[in-house]
Amino acid sequence: MAVAATGFFDGVHLGHREVIKTLLETAHKRGEQSLVITFWPHPRVVLGKDPRGLRLLNSLDEKRSALLSLGVDRVEVVPFTRDFAALTAREYLDMLRRDYGVSSIVLGYDNRFGSDQLSTKEIAELAEASGLDALVVSPHVMPDPDRASRTTDQVGGDDYDYTISSTKIRKALGAGEIEAANAMLGYEYSISGVVVSGNMMGRTIGFPTANMKLREPLKCLPGVGAYLSRVELEGRQLWGMTNIDHNEKIETNIFDFDEQIYGLDLKVSFVRKLRDEIHFKSFDELKNQLEKDRVAARALIL
Repeated sequence: MAVAATGFFDGVHLGHREVIKTLLETAHKRGEQSLVITFWPHPRVVLGKDPRGLRLLNSLDEKRSALLSLGVDRVEVVPFTRDFAALTAREYLDMLRRDYGVSSIVLGYDNRFGSDQLSTKEIAELAEASGLDALVVSPHVMPDPDRASRTTDQVGGDDYDYTISSTKIRKALGAGEIEAANAMLGYEYSISGVVVSGNMMGRTIGFPTANMKLREPLKCLPGVGAYLSRVELEGRQLWGMTNIDHNEKIETNIFDFDEQIYGLDLKVSFVRKLRDEIHFKSFDELKNQLEKDRVAARALIL
């Protein structure tokens, strides 16, 4: 038998982790397996709800790895299809019990599933009526230290310090508020990909860059600008600064590093934003700014 939590869990952020914490505690008390049932691809892709505007905080592998690292015994990925989307909440609960041996379900405060889109309270009542124990986890609230200085048109608006959500994290990333995004995630946001050849311009001015092609094309990128970043390359942990432009080109200058790494896997984690994007009139202006960026970045890691 298993205690289950179910949802897309994009980002596996602090709100999700409250659900996982309750899942693990409940499974331990009951002497049962802890199970997370998630979906792929994202429902918006299958149902045609602005799929072009969709960006994800995790690839499927990243999500699975994050959930298992928290101590979950088992992660099951259900293909999200139109037929699957047509299941009612009752039919979905019946499937959990029949196909996965679920005896109890842990629900987030805003958990909704089934074509009838029942509320969390309605799902809990339906689960209990179907013979499943149901636990509802309260939202994870994180106060905003800069609340007094924020205006309602900034990221998250007046409710920025209420509940954490994947949507709020995506908005923070898009606005370049990497520290706010990291705080909601509970870890440094990262992207992974393969190093590809660029125009070699950085090397000509003393700032060689690793250009990245993302493994997951739908991965959410931080807003345009330059960032202090941690770089993971073949098990090595390095520092660098990463620039993202309006064309979503990702270039990382790795500090104290000058090796040929084309074709290798690279992971970049974003620590702090250094500046917004600047349009330069000459290579000299660009070089001078990069030198300032490097000084500012190094000052943050000393």
